[in-house]
Amino acid sequence: MDNFEKHIRDHAAQFNERRADKDKMWAKISEELGQEKPKVIPLWKRPLFRVAASVLLLLGLALFFGLSVLSNNAEKTQYASKELMEIDMYYKDLVSYQVELVKNNQALSEENKAEFLSFMDELDAEYEVLKKEMQKNLDNELVLEAIVSNYKKRIELIENLLHQLNESKKQDEDDHAYTL
Repeated sequence: MDNFEKHIRDHAAQFNERRADKDKMWAKISEELGQEKPKVIPLWKRPLFRVAASVLLLLGLALFFGLSVLSNNAEKTQYASKELMEIDMYYKDLVSYQVELVKNNQALSEENKAEFLSFMDELDAEYEVLKKEMQKNLDNELVLEAIVSNYKKRIELIENLLHQLNESKKQDEDDHAYTL
């Protein structure tokens, strides 16, 4: 390096000979600034996009947690509804069949049929109250038992009425048999 340093010292005057042309440099910089393309900010770096993405993320998380809570409640409701559905399927068909028997029975007067149907309507109203209670208290076995008891009352009422009708029919037939 000694030679290199010696060469620089010997020729230092030549290095100082040329000075930078400041006007020329500024003209070139100005020219480049004038032709500069507009600055392009990628979409993901824009502040508005970041805010929108944050809001969407928060909404997504809230929706996810909300749906998970609802699905847990839905599973509980489905369990209770499944039991209720099985009970309904079994008893409703039985009750509706027997109610039709009573409605179509010729031996009953319209007044007796109306009185019977009003009892059935009261039991239907009680059933609807129990059904709403079941939705509120999903774990309540007592409500399920009350619903089953309601159906049993309906069936018992119908069976008693039909039994009385059959007994009176037998007596009428027995009376007619002796008349011959």
